[in-house]
Amino acid sequence: MENSRARSRRGPGFLPEIADEPGQDDQARPTAPGGRGARRAPSSWQFVLAFGIVSMLVDFVYEGGRSVVGPLLAHLGASGAVVGLVTGAGEAAALALRLVSGPLADRTRGFWSWTIAGYAVTVAAVPLLGLTGVLGAAGALVIAERVGKAVRSPAKDTLLSHATADIGRGRGFAVHEAMDQVGAILGPLAVAGVLAVTDDGYGPALGMLAVPGVLALFLLLRLRARVPDPGVYETPETPGTAEARLPWAFWGYAGFAAVTLTGFATFGLLSYHLVEHSLLPAAAVPVVYAAAMTADAVAALASGWLYDRLGSRTVAVLPLLSAVVPVLAFGGSTWFAVLGALAWGAGAGIQESTLRAAVAELAPARRRATAYGLFAGVAGLGTFAGGALTGVLYDRSSPVLAVSVAVIQAVALAVLLASRRFRGKRRFRYAVGRR
Repeated sequence: MENSRARSRRGPGFLPEIADEPGQDDQARPTAPGGRGARRAPSSWQFVLAFGIVSMLVDFVYEGGRSVVGPLLAHLGASGAVVGLVTGAGEAAALALRLVSGPLADRTRGFWSWTIAGYAVTVAAVPLLGLTGVLGAAGALVIAERVGKAVRSPAKDTLLSHATADIGRGRGFAVHEAMDQVGAILGPLAVAGVLAVTDDGYGPALGMLAVPGVLALFLLLRLRARVPDPGVYETPETPGTAEARLPWAFWGYAGFAAVTLTGFATFGLLSYHLVEHSLLPAAAVPVVYAAAMTADAVAALASGWLYDRLGSRTVAVLPLLSAVVPVLAFGGSTWFAVLGALAWGAGAGIQESTLRAAVAELAPARRRATAYGLFAGVAGLGTFAGGALTGVLYDRSSPVLAVSVAVIQAVALAVLLASRRFRGKRRFRYAVGRR
C-alpha cells in the first residue's frame, strides 16, 4: 500500500524536506485556506521542524544576551545578591505572568497573535540591553526580555502540543528544544567573538542580535499563513472532556516543579561567580554557556525519549541534577565550575522539554494554554524564590548554599513521590505512560 511507505515532500518556502511517518494519512493533513487550489499545510513533523527554526533564531538572540547578563550587571556595579535578584525576578516574570497570558490566549483563541507579540518583545529588548549604561535600566530590560517569553510561551506551547499529538509529545517537544539549543549555542559563541574583538564591547555584541531576531519574525509570519489553526493536527475531544477541570495530577505535578525550581540556581549567578572569582574572563563565559546549551539539547532528547516510554518517573532526575549544580559550580576550580554549568544545562533541558510535554498530557485541549500558564505561574514562584535565595546564600557561604539546595531537592522528590501515591489506582502518571 502507498501509505505503508515513508514518502518525501518538500514544503514551500522555508519549510524543510522531511519524510512522512509510515502510515500517515494524507487526508488528515490540514489545508491552508484559500478555497480550490489551496496548498496542503505541512505534516506534523514539518510543522515541528519549521517552528524549531523560528525558535532557533530567537534563541540565538536571547540566549546570546543571557550568556553575558551576569558579567554585564557586574560591570554596571551589581553585587551577587543583585544579580541573583534580577535574574530570579526575570525568570519569575517569564513564568508567573503566564497566569494572565495563558487564560487570555485560551479565551481569545489568538494563539498566533500572542506568540508573535511575545517574540517581538524579546527581539527588541536584547539589542537595547547593549545600549544602556545604567544598572536599573539594564535590570529592567533583562526582566522585559523575560516578559516577552511570558507573553508567548503558553500560546506557543499550545500550538506545539497540537502538532505533536500524533508523533509523541516527548519526542516532539524534545526535538523542538534540541533545535532551540542550536541557536542557544551559536548565539553565545557569536557574542563571545564580538566581545573578544571589541575589548568587551557589550553594545556591538548585543546589537548584532537584532538581525536573527527580525528574520525569526518574518519566518513566523510565513508559518502562520501556512497553518492558521494547528488544532487540526489533533483529534477533537469528546464533548464530555472538552471543558473538564484540570485534574489533581496536574496540581501535584505543578507543586513538584515549584519546589525543585526553588533550589535551581540561575546561570546569571554561575557566570557572576566565574568572573568575580577570576576563574574565567568575561569573553569566555558565553563559551561556557554554549557548552551548557549543548548539554541542554542532549538532556532534552534523552529525557523526551524516556518520557514517551516511562512516563512521570523520568522527571525524578531533575532534583538530582539541581542538587549537584552548587556543589560543582561555586567552588574555586574552573573545571568543576564548568562541570556545574553542564549539569545546570542538563537540568534546564529537562525543564524546557519533558516538563512542558507532561502538561499537554494532563490538560484538556481547550484549557491547555490556561494549564501552561498556571503551571508556569506556580513554577515561577519557585524560580523567583530560588533566584533570590541562591543569590543571598551565595553571598554568605557556598557550602551553606550547597546544603540548602540539597535539602530543597530532597523535599521535591518527596512531593513527587507523594503525588504519585495520592492518586492510588489513578496515581500520578501521564496519559502516555498508560498507553
